[in-house]
Amino acid sequence: MSSYNAAFEIHVHGQVLLRADVTFEQLQDALRPLWAYAGARSLSDGAQSYYDEEPGIKFDEQEHAVQMCWTVRGDDDFRQALDDMCMGLNELAEQGAAIEVTFYDTDFDEEEAPEEAQSRDDFLMLFVGPNPAAIMQVQRDLLVQDVINMMERHFDASELSGVVAEVDKLFSQRFEALVSSLELGKPPRGAGGSGSGHGGNRRPRHLH
Repeated sequence: MSSYNAAFEIHVHGQVLLRADVTFEQLQDALRPLWAYAGARSLSDGAQSYYDEEPGIKFDEQEHAVQMCWTVRGDDDFRQALDDMCMGLNELAEQGAAIEVTFYDTDFDEEEAPEEAQSRDDFLMLFVGPNPAAIMQVQRDLLVQDVINMMERHFDASELSGVVAEVDKLFSQRFEALVSSLELGKPPRGAGGSGSGHGGNRRPRHLH
């Protein structure tokens, strides 16, 4: 698809800590679904974002991590590229990490659209990690953070330990069920989950 008639501007944002033995060549292969989708011939060629002000895809050798703040123009078929990317990064990740993906509807104009009109914007939260336990840990940490941020409007943080304990209990039950079902080789439920961003206020872009 030509970038001129692409349905979406798709922004990928996150940081994944890599194992110490991971090489640039391995990272390039894991991220092939992204840079190949953009029409590039290598990670170095495809690391630049559609927007010059965004850092793009960077391999931080000192932190031994890949940092992504990268936009590409495309369509819904990019979701398969995301699935393939996650599978590749699972093999290289040192610990669990979350990756935010936002689809911005290129045809929607907030100022000119009728009040009842809704954009096709969408938002996905993807998770990668060396094993299901690492992925669940990231999911748990993000959920606890969200719950505390919401409930601190009404309660003191010291009153919320019981809520956190209940969240931990839910994730423990999920992990035990995963182990007992002998499906450790498959991503846990929610590993590729998404929260729909259709309609409502559009998500702001990450600013640097």
